[in-house]
Amino acid sequence: MVDRRHYEFDGKYPQISDEAFVARDATLVGDVTVDADASVWPGVVLRGDVGPVRIGRESHVGDNATLHASVVGDRVMVGHGAVLNDVVVEDGALVGFNATLNSNVTVGARSIVASGAVVPEGYEIPPESFVRGVPAIVTPLSETTLDPDEIFEEHHSGAYTDLAARHRDLFE
Repeated sequence: MVDRRHYEFDGKYPQISDEAFVARDATLVGDVTVDADASVWPGVVLRGDVGPVRIGRESHVGDNATLHASVVGDRVMVGHGAVLNDVVVEDGALVGFNATLNSNVTVGARSIVASGAVVPEGYEIPPESFVRGVPAIVTPLSETTLDPDEIFEEHHSGAYTDLAARHRDLFE
């Protein structure tokens, strides 16, 4: 028997695509949706009790991340240990390891939030931005030495989707 930590809250139960991978010890509560080819890794908490949590197609939530009432678009990477509280992350963005995004933050499409960054409440991060620091500083990607195409190809190449499929096959 597979041990799962999926819990109903106020009549809502997590909905997981048959093509998604959710680790056995991830905790999903209430209004949570995990779309096809997405992955939710060990120790993750997705808490949809005061608002929905949505994990878009081909998006990946790394080990020990916590998302509360947050919406993650398609092809998004959320790094290990990240904390998102009432956040919208648009398609193709990357949230680094141990980043903290406080309430009412929007991360624009194809933006990068650096590992360890702390984004204060209410920030609107434009598309294709680089966010770093404590508190966060926002810079257009075009004004950095980063190569966004290389970064996004590395993180969105399908490697995580393939790895998630292997884990799903192993543990189901």
